Amino acid sequence: MKQLNKLTLGLLLFPAAFFAQEMDWSKTIPFDPEVKTGKLKNGLTYYIKKNAKPENKVDLRLVINAGSILEDDDQQGLAHFMEHMCFNGTKRFPKNQLVDYLQSIGVKFGQHLNAYTSFDETVYFLPIPSDSPEKLEKGFQILEDWAFNAVLTPEEINKERGVVLEEYRLGLGAQKRMMGRFMPKLMYNSHYAKRLPIGQKEVLEKFKPETLVRFYKDWYRPDLMSVIVVGDIDVAQMEQKIIDHFSNYQNPKNEKPRKIFDVPNHKETFVAIESDKEASSAQVQLMYKDSEAPKPVVNLKDFKDELTEGLFTSMLNARLDELTNSPTPPFTYGYSYHGGTWARTKEAYQSVAMSQEDKQIDALKVLVKENERVKKFGFTQGELDRAKADFLSMIEKSYNERSKTNSENFVSDYQSHFLEKEPVPGIAWTFDMFKKILPLVQLKDVNGLINGFIKDENRVVILTGPEKAGLKKPTEQEVLSALKINDAEITAYEDVAVAKSLLKAEPKAGTIVKRESNDKLGTKTLYLSNGAKVTYKKTDFKNDEVLFEAISFGGSNLYSDAEMKKVQFANGALTEAGFSGLKLNDINKFMTGKIANVSPYISGITEGLRGNATPKDLEYLFQTTYAYFTDLNFDTEAFEGYKQKQSAFYKNMASQPNFFFQQEFYTYLNKENPRFNGLVPTDKTWAETDYKLAYDKFKERFSNAADFEFFFVGNVEDKTIEAFAAKYLASLPGNPTKEKSKDLGYRMLKGEHKKVVNKGKDPKSNVTIMYYGDAQYSAKEAFAMQALGEILTIKLIEQLRETESGVYGVNARGGMNKVPYGAYNFNIAFPCGPDNAEKLTASALSELQKIITNGPEAKDLVKFKEAELQDFKKESKENKFWLSNFTRSFTNEQSAEEVLKFEEKVNALTAKEVQDVAKKYLTKDKVVGILMPEKS
Repeated sequence: MKQLNKLTLGLLLFPAAFFAQEMDWSKTIPFDPEVKTGKLKNGLTYYIKKNAKPENKVDLRLVINAGSILEDDDQQGLAHFMEHMCFNGTKRFPKNQLVDYLQSIGVKFGQHLNAYTSFDETVYFLPIPSDSPEKLEKGFQILEDWAFNAVLTPEEINKERGVVLEEYRLGLGAQKRMMGRFMPKLMYNSHYAKRLPIGQKEVLEKFKPETLVRFYKDWYRPDLMSVIVVGDIDVAQMEQKIIDHFSNYQNPKNEKPRKIFDVPNHKETFVAIESDKEASSAQVQLMYKDSEAPKPVVNLKDFKDELTEGLFTSMLNARLDELTNSPTPPFTYGYSYHGGTWARTKEAYQSVAMSQEDKQIDALKVLVKENERVKKFGFTQGELDRAKADFLSMIEKSYNERSKTNSENFVSDYQSHFLEKEPVPGIAWTFDMFKKILPLVQLKDVNGLINGFIKDENRVVILTGPEKAGLKKPTEQEVLSALKINDAEITAYEDVAVAKSLLKAEPKAGTIVKRESNDKLGTKTLYLSNGAKVTYKKTDFKNDEVLFEAISFGGSNLYSDAEMKKVQFANGALTEAGFSGLKLNDINKFMTGKIANVSPYISGITEGLRGNATPKDLEYLFQTTYAYFTDLNFDTEAFEGYKQKQSAFYKNMASQPNFFFQQEFYTYLNKENPRFNGLVPTDKTWAETDYKLAYDKFKERFSNAADFEFFFVGNVEDKTIEAFAAKYLASLPGNPTKEKSKDLGYRMLKGEHKKVVNKGKDPKSNVTIMYYGDAQYSAKEAFAMQALGEILTIKLIEQLRETESGVYGVNARGGMNKVPYGAYNFNIAFPCGPDNAEKLTASALSELQKIITNGPEAKDLVKFKEAELQDFKKESKENKFWLSNFTRSFTNEQSAEEVLKFEEKVNALTAKEVQDVAKKYLTKDKVVGILMPEKS
């Protein structure tokens, strides 16, 4: 951190005039020389970059510069429908063969293989292994088929209607109803207000196949396409493949012009105040739309302007965060920014907040007041210096990780370049320019921005929230009045002094009494003088990342039932008080320009801390950990502020049908559990909450560092970790007492049960099928149960989605727990139409029964294995994988070396083992929960 502080200070204090004299602001931003780009004769644009992380993988992407905005009136929803059809069968991969093939090489449908449709584009994602010429060739065949050879027969189209209508059904609800009412004001007189990508139900139900074919022929054409290839590949070979697969296609004769749609300006201030009985929260949005279309970022002057705007946003949001962290927060969260709307041609300055249900006008006033405070007084030099330091830290981290960045991060950049001409200079150029231009941004540059953002015309205010008896709905006049602030009441922002340290005093260091190494895992373990244990693994997966978790057995299961009810919802408030006598805002200011964070937690059977840092900021992670162990603040005002924010967030959750179902379902299953206190806090549970008790219990849980094991994974040096461990961890209080996980004996209802919950006006249902119970834990059976869930998911997608067209998505998941008691669990879940709920439940159980009776099909077992091996190859080169392995091994009291046998375990799994766990555990009692609409 010392090096960065010197760098930051030097850059901020160095005479700006020195750089300014050398800077040619008209100089064009270069294109990253590490990216191969070109355009075929037919207009198709391509981008190719060699990137070795992850190894033997390539991210392919097909981008179509066409979305729902281009639909004719009789095509509303067909841009999105076309996306579905591309997965439903192509010339080379008819019917389900495309998904079937990709699953056979380890690509999961929905998780890896995916796509999206928006107003202006349709984008297809295809990450595949690049370890064989055949797989690469197949990948390009798929892209080519998506682009030009989708099978659009009436049979296949009509079959997919049900799936798309199920996705349409998923989107129904309070937000869609309110959006339908405020969109005409938000996107005033614009085509965007009439072309939501999901489309119109009537069109989806009744359109003729040739209408979809017309959309495909009009808009899936080379001059509107880009192919992006990033991964562990040979660039020249990939360029040749693009030429081979895409050069022969021509644009249609008399092609339709790709129109750009504007959002007209308006003098009036539009106010939309919408409410709904199923709305779960109150939101405020204040928007000042720009009168002119955004200009592309082309030269260094544009780059500086973008940077200045980013600093403005950072500083204003820091102020809003301070208000959010205050004892009387005006909103649960609030933020402002200048950026894009749904339309490419319209940007806007937007201020957004989530408030208490009856405080929307107050929240709006605060947003307006903070904007006016900046307009009248501007920012302070201290605020600008902190924002610059944060920006430098972030860009330096990206630069340091330039050789360890995942391919998927690059693909999105090239997509933005193709669609919106966003510059792609590469991280080396960007970091260099940050260092040169950041010192040149002056306070007057940032302070002047808001004058161009805030104006009386093109203004829209949207309030959305719950509708219920006794809750007064704001009026349009109240909203308009809130926009007028008494200038005399606005005072300048007071920038308080930044703390000098995270700790009140230097800890008295302990010692390292023993060292051990494990060459198989590549770990080293330090035994500290206070009894604590530190295990760390140095990796080269990331240059600028260290992940951390400390874990100890105990947790809230050691609380009495009465204590648990009093502290359950207060635990989240504890860190809001800060530590070492510093409030949260003090800590945030001190941590400016530093990348390190730690979050404590208390779960049912463990307590611990999780965090991450850059190597240079690692000491701050250790200091924060020390502070949470020894010096957590007790602050009733901070608790009250937390309670206020949480109440705003959760107060109306039960109005949402899906949440209401979960609440009712799990309340029913836990009716014999005296500790079950609902899924979220209510007025009643808040009244029972005891913040002081929660604080005391936290201190108790973190009173003995000797009961913890501290894990670190990442770019750590022996000398550094040893020095910090001795100073900040060995100095913590410790004693020989070792706690264990405790089984309280409480279980969900046993036996066969069915719970139907009626909630909501829309024709939407949710089905949950559960198997669970006590069992002797077996790692082998646990893995077979996991495989069963993945394999059944494949069959359920084939049957419920592809054959019956009854669901958009469906998932099965299984596993076993070892602590605090041996148990198995298996869930099947899917949303659907109410009329199909019982039928699809029967179909799902029938697919499960086939595996119980006959075992899984050989090809499906292969798909599971291949996906697991592919995921393992990628994830085992990530720090979070190893940290998770260490903490999971700790919790299950097993050797962390088991992970070294993972590939062997996958390859050894048999169909009989999967069938055996299905027979053993899933022929017993089951629980079925179904959400149905309210009866009219």
